[in-house]
Amino acid sequence: MKRLLPLLAMLLLFGSTRAATPLPGDSVYNLPLQLTDQDGHRQTLADRRGRPQLVTMFYTSCQMVCPLIIDSLRLTRNALDPATRARIDLLAVSFDPARDGVATLKSYAQKRKLDPRIWTLARAEPAQVRQLSGVLGLQYRQLPDGEFNHSSELILLDAEGRIAARTAQIGKLDPGFVEAIRKVVAQPHD
Repeated sequence: MKRLLPLLAMLLLFGSTRAATPLPGDSVYNLPLQLTDQDGHRQTLADRRGRPQLVTMFYTSCQMVCPLIIDSLRLTRNALDPATRARIDLLAVSFDPARDGVATLKSYAQKRKLDPRIWTLARAEPAQVRQLSGVLGLQYRQLPDGEFNHSSELILLDAEGRIAARTAQIGKLDPGFVEAIRKVVAQPHD
């Protein structure tokens, strides 16, 4: 048992060192954002630190562009080799938290056959949605009929939450974006 104590202490120290390492100044994870996913689990945006993320924003009642955004995210992920696919996460945050509650997000994920082990559909409070869209460089505005005009982009965050690449090609594969994902995922990170 005495031999295990130094090993246990090193493991605990390594884990706490990682958590205590400050975020880069340009990390999206500096935004104090609370997300609630399609299963009702709550986490901060910074809890996603440590793995590259493909991020987008959408809303479930959208009939035109948002389904294309989700399809583009799926198409992009599927263009990656299995080892690269296993090292990234997908996050889609709603522009419309008033209508996109947990049950609505879950229903949408089931309808679109979005595997919850891979896909996180999330909502945040309206002020936080606005902050996130600003940090990501996505614009949106709600129209009088309740629909939204919005930017349509896929964004790649590196493991530290820095924007590494983005694409506005929706509805078809962007080979340059896929290559950027491969490069970011291949980078060593602690």
